[in-house]
Amino acid sequence: MDDAHPRPRSALDADAVRAAYRRWAKVYDSVFGGISAFGRRRAVAAVNALPGERVLEVGVGTGLALPHYNRDKHITGIDLSEAMLERARHRVINQQLGNVDDLLEMDAEATTFEAGSFDIAVAMFVASVVPSPRRLLGELKRVVKPGGHILFVNHFLATGGVRLAVERGMARASRSLGWHPDFAMESLLPPEDLSRALITPVPPAGLFTLVTLPLEMDNKEETALVA
Repeated sequence: MDDAHPRPRSALDADAVRAAYRRWAKVYDSVFGGISAFGRRRAVAAVNALPGERVLEVGVGTGLALPHYNRDKHITGIDLSEAMLERARHRVINQQLGNVDDLLEMDAEATTFEAGSFDIAVAMFVASVVPSPRRLLGELKRVVKPGGHILFVNHFLATGGVRLAVERGMARASRSLGWHPDFAMESLLPPEDLSRALITPVPPAGLFTLVTLPLEMDNKEETALVA
């Protein structure tokens, strides 16, 4: 483990994630849909308010967020779980979501997209699932164009109190759960990104947090804007 890239105590790999979400697929909406609704809606509202049309949703799952994007946003969704994606495809057909361009089985840490393919990337409840959060961040920085935005909504480790003790205890079940209850924000964002990110607690009770990270423009874009 790289000490410069802190991680939760219980590592997950891609196979563990696939297995967990294969188990969860049929009941995901009923079990987690309500719990995650506030964070999901807040993240989509933030995406809708940003400039740019091409949106990558990482960890699209069963597609719970897809109906809430503005129709001028063109969505590509990726997920490791084919079982979850199949449900998302049915949702797109049943709700006639014509702005969903594609739903692909893909590893978010190593996508096949060209650099700068998207204006915005949003990862909902994914950062505490992937084996290497910093690798995920680096890949999203690659596929989002300069001047674009990366958003995360996630549960992050409490800094104290009873919740911290509970989350530390739950960490032993990470492989079964398919996510890290003991996931610290510093596992995802290095100090330079933490200092630039907009961090917004999501109600109720701030159980989830929305992180909006603006990407710097390259020199050519800055020159064009000034001109």
